[in-house]
Amino acid sequence: MNITEAFIDGLIAKANEIPQPVTDQAKKCLLDYLGVLIGGRKYIRDAHPELFDAFEDAAPYHALVNGFCAHVLELDDGHRHGMIHLGASIVTAVLEATKCKAVPYEKILCGIVMGYEAAVRCARSIQPGHKVRGYHVSGTCGTIGSAMAIAFAFGYSKEQIKSTLACAVSSAAGVLEIQEQASEMKPYNVGRAAMDGLVAALMGRMALPGPNDIQGGKRGFLAALTDTPHSEYLTDFSTEDYAIKGIYQKVHAACRHCHPAIDATLDMRRDLRLQPEQIERIEVHTYKLAVGSHDHTDIRGISSAKLSTPYAVALAIVRGSAGYADYNENNLNDYWIKNLTQKVNVVEDENLTEQSPAVRGAKVAIYLKDGGVFEAPCLYPKGEPENPLTQEGLEEKFRGLAMYGGMTIEDCNQVIAEIKREKLDFNTIINCCRL
Repeated sequence: MNITEAFIDGLIAKANEIPQPVTDQAKKCLLDYLGVLIGGRKYIRDAHPELFDAFEDAAPYHALVNGFCAHVLELDDGHRHGMIHLGASIVTAVLEATKCKAVPYEKILCGIVMGYEAAVRCARSIQPGHKVRGYHVSGTCGTIGSAMAIAFAFGYSKEQIKSTLACAVSSAAGVLEIQEQASEMKPYNVGRAAMDGLVAALMGRMALPGPNDIQGGKRGFLAALTDTPHSEYLTDFSTEDYAIKGIYQKVHAACRHCHPAIDATLDMRRDLRLQPEQIERIEVHTYKLAVGSHDHTDIRGISSAKLSTPYAVALAIVRGSAGYADYNENNLNDYWIKNLTQKVNVVEDENLTEQSPAVRGAKVAIYLKDGGVFEAPCLYPKGEPENPLTQEGLEEKFRGLAMYGGMTIEDCNQVIAEIKREKLDFNTIINCCRL
């Protein structure tokens, strides 16, 4: 049995025995996704309404736009071991596919579970070398997860799954350079992953013959996309729980690498009642992959700010939060936020690097002008499985984003109630996803 065959067999076996707690987690992911999508669509309509005009017709283009919007606020879920965002591409793709052909609610949830499973396992099999090479794993493995989500939601045969996987792997793309400087294009990789995953699944349905081993072949997935292959994540399904149980859900509208520093800073601000004029300098000690591309103090727009730990720390001190409403032009030009951003230095902590990705933490040290020094660590930022959002917290996040996007409180409560049920009035969900 080759790597691809073992991977497909492992996915099929897991799909046949999904326990209720895992299905319940998929419902939480669906609710979280809808909130960030609705809020993200509002943000894009205000900032770039031409995006909607450019892609009016055809399901793949709708997937591109909704995937883009679901990632633009930097509030979508992810997995720290794979270093990948998930719901923005995977849930987008499976919901878009089910607009064309209705499937039972339980099959949609199965598709979400298996899409997350496939994406995380593929991501873990190529990280960290994949990121070091410059690839954006949310684009590459997000494409595979999106395609597999549709395949399992629609009950594809083993031959159809294998053909879909081959199409998805060949479509997998995305480079991290797209997010640098003043770029606002990072969500494109995620939207394209939803679109290409949908197309791969539509092609795969025909079960056209493909290569024997698209993942393990000499010019396949592992060989092409990493210098640090870990094929065991594709072949050994005996020791790992369902990947969807290991996701994080975000409360801060910044790159996840910034979150431990934000949480540690907010703890000190609350306990010490810090004022920006008291602060001489700030040091953030964190793991290596959270330093490069996240230590910049030259902020060139909102997208740049969301990737900057110095800006996030300054924002947390001055405003006391780092939510989607805090990343705005007024704060970009605020004197104290700009001043403090220049005083934050992000450095590698070798001990934290050794613990990563099992622990992705930070320690923040604040040096005051009167000589005082205060430190606070954060190993598991809010939303990690070790420090999860409660159901109430998740619903509060959804309501805030959905109402920002134009929904009423009554509409929000209806969506929450529908998702919790065993049978879903799918029109309620589809209406949330319409362009």
